Amino acid sequence: MLRVPLSRRPTGIWLYGLLSLALGLSLTWGLASRVEIGLPHTVANLFLDSYLRITASGKPAQGVVVVDVDDVSLAAAGQWPWPRYRMAALIEAVAAAKPAAIGLDILFSEPDRTSLDNIRKSFKQDLGLDITFGGIPSGVADNDGYLAQVLFDTEVVGARYFYFDHISKPATRPRAEFRIGGKLDLLALNDAPGVLNNTEQIASRLRYSGFLNSQRDSDGMLRRLPLLIKHQGIIYPHLSLATLMRASRVDSATIDEDRFGAVIRVGRYTIPIDEKGFALLRFNGKPELYPAIPAVDVLNGSFDAADLRGKIVFVGSSAAALNDLHATIFDLQFPGLKIQAVTVDDILRGNFAREVPWSGNAVLLVCLLVGLSAALLFLWLRGAAWLFLGTGAVMALVVAASAWLFQSTGIFISPGSPLLLGAMLFTIFTTARYMVEKRQSFEWFRKLANARQVTMESMAAIAETRDPETGAHIKRTQHYVRAIAQRLRDTGQQLQTLTPEYIDLLFVSAPLHDIGKVGVPDHILLKPGKLTDDEFVLMKKHAEYGRDIIQSTAQKIEGDNFLQIAGEIAATHHEKWDGSGYPLGLAGEAIPISGRIMAVADVYDALISRRCYKPPFPHGESLEIMRKSRGVIFDPAVFDAFLSVEPRILEIAARFKDESEMILGDR
Repeated sequence: MLRVPLSRRPTGIWLYGLLSLALGLSLTWGLASRVEIGLPHTVANLFLDSYLRITASGKPAQGVVVVDVDDVSLAAAGQWPWPRYRMAALIEAVAAAKPAAIGLDILFSEPDRTSLDNIRKSFKQDLGLDITFGGIPSGVADNDGYLAQVLFDTEVVGARYFYFDHISKPATRPRAEFRIGGKLDLLALNDAPGVLNNTEQIASRLRYSGFLNSQRDSDGMLRRLPLLIKHQGIIYPHLSLATLMRASRVDSATIDEDRFGAVIRVGRYTIPIDEKGFALLRFNGKPELYPAIPAVDVLNGSFDAADLRGKIVFVGSSAAALNDLHATIFDLQFPGLKIQAVTVDDILRGNFAREVPWSGNAVLLVCLLVGLSAALLFLWLRGAAWLFLGTGAVMALVVAASAWLFQSTGIFISPGSPLLLGAMLFTIFTTARYMVEKRQSFEWFRKLANARQVTMESMAAIAETRDPETGAHIKRTQHYVRAIAQRLRDTGQQLQTLTPEYIDLLFVSAPLHDIGKVGVPDHILLKPGKLTDDEFVLMKKHAEYGRDIIQSTAQKIEGDNFLQIAGEIAATHHEKWDGSGYPLGLAGEAIPISGRIMAVADVYDALISRRCYKPPFPHGESLEIMRKSRGVIFDPAVFDAFLSVEPRILEIAARFKDESEMILGDR
C-alpha cells in the first residue's frame, strides 16, 4: 500500500518562527487577561468558585450570631418598618445578654411616622389642629429620640451608606469614629461623593458607625466585600469591620503589608485586602451555617442568652420583602445580614482567601510557559492524539499547581487564562499541522502522479522506438479518449465507473494502448505494404503482448494499481461490439468501457491520418465510414458521445497535427 512519508521534525528558522509565534501569542494573551472582563475573567471566576466550594469548612460559625427580623418575626410583631420603640426594645434585650458588640444592619434615614411627636406635628401642619396625648411616660412620645438614647447607652455600631452616583446635598461629613492609618499609599480606595446617614437625631447619638455597601461582580455574584471606603478625604470601615473593632475595644486600624500584599491590622487580627480595600470572602457553606435567632424570640424572651453572650451580634432583617439578598456560590438569596456574619467569621478564623498584586504577572509567566510547552509538544509529538494528551497534561499541571497554592496558602492564581491559551494554541497548532501535512501529502501525491505519468510515457516511448512516427497519434488519441469519457459522464452514463479519478487514469493510460508492438517483428511492424494473413495473425498478437507487459509491471506495485486501466486498454481496444474483434472475441458490455472508448478514438485517428497504404481521409468521410460500423465495431453509446463532441475532436486533431508526412498506424 502506498503511504505518505511522515514529515521531518522542523528545525532551524522554522523552529525559531514557531517558538516566536507561540511566545508572542502567549504574551499578548497574558497581558489581555489582566483586564477583568471577557472569557478569561469568567473562567477565572469559575475556578475561584470551585476552589471556594471544595475548601469550605461546612462547619457553623462560632463567634458571631445574627438576630433576624425575619418573615416569622414580621408576621408575629407587625410589618416593616417597626416602630422605633420596638427596635429599641429589641436592642435592649440583645444588650442584656452581654454580647461582645452589637452591629445594627438597619439604616433609619427617615423619622418614625408612628412617633406621637411626629403625629402631633403632622396634625398641626396638615389640619391646623393642636392635639395632646395624656398619660404618656416622659420620652416615649419621641420614638426616634428614644431609640437614639438606647443606641447610645448600649454602644451599638450603627450604619450608613455611601453613594457613588451622586453627591449628598447638603454635603455633610459623617463623624469618623474609627481611625485608619498606616501605609495608606498601598491603597487606591473607591472615593464616594455622597453619603446616606441615619436621621440627625439618631446619627448624633451613635458612638460608632460602619457602612453597609457591598459590590457584586460583573456576573452578579457577591464574592468580595469592600472593608474600606474613602469619603471627603476620610477612610471609613465597613459595618462588619467596625463591629469587630468595637468588640476588640480598639478605635483604630493600621494598613500594613506582608509578603503577599496589603493587609488591615486590627488588634490581633490581620485581614488581607486588595488595593481597593476589598476582602475576598470565604463562605463556610449555606446561610444556615451562620447562627440566627428570630427577633420575635428575643422580644418574647424565648431564647437562651448564652447564645449571644460574648459573641459579635448583628441585628437586621433577612425578610424577602426588604430585598437585601445576594447571589453567592452557595445560595442565590444569601441574606445581607448574614454577609456581615460571614465577614466577621472569616476575620476571627483568619480564613480569607487572597488575590495578590502580582497575580497578573504570575498568570503572564504561566501563559508564557504554556505557550513554550505547546510549541515544543507540537514540534516533537507525532499525531493529534499525542498532542492532545501532551497539552492535556500541561493543563492538568497548571490546574494542580493553582489548586495546591489555594489549598495551602489561600492565594488564588487563576488557571483560566493559561487553560484557554493552551486550548487556543492546541487548535492553532493542530490546524497548522493538518494544513502542513495536507500540503505535504498533496506534494507527495503530485510527485507520485508525475512519476506515474513519466512511467506511462516512458513505456509508450518504448513503442515509439519501434514505430517512430506514432508520437502525435498517441497524443491525439489520449485527448480523444478523455473528451469522450467526460461526455459520457456529463450525459449520465457509466457514472459509477467514469468518476473524475477514473477519467484521469484513463487519460494517462491511453498512451500505452500499443505498447505490445514492441513484441512484433520489424519486418511486419514496418512493412510498407499490405500484410499477409499470417503476418496479420502475428500483428494481432500485439494486444496480448501489451496486456502481458503491463501486468508484469503492475504486479510489482502495491495497493490501488494505476496500470490496471492501461492493461485493459492494451488488451481490448481491438475488440468489437459484435464479438468479431481480437484477441478474445469479447462482445457488447463484456468489453471494458476503457477498451470501447479507445476503439473509437483509435480508428478515427487512423482514418484521418496518412498511412503508407492509404492517404488521409477527410474528417467528414471518416465519420461516414465509422457510422457504418456503429453497433458492429463500436459501442453505439460511445460512438454517439464521440459525435456529440465533434468540435472538440477537430480542435484536438488540429492541435496535435503530425509533423511527418507519413504515419504508420494500427492495421
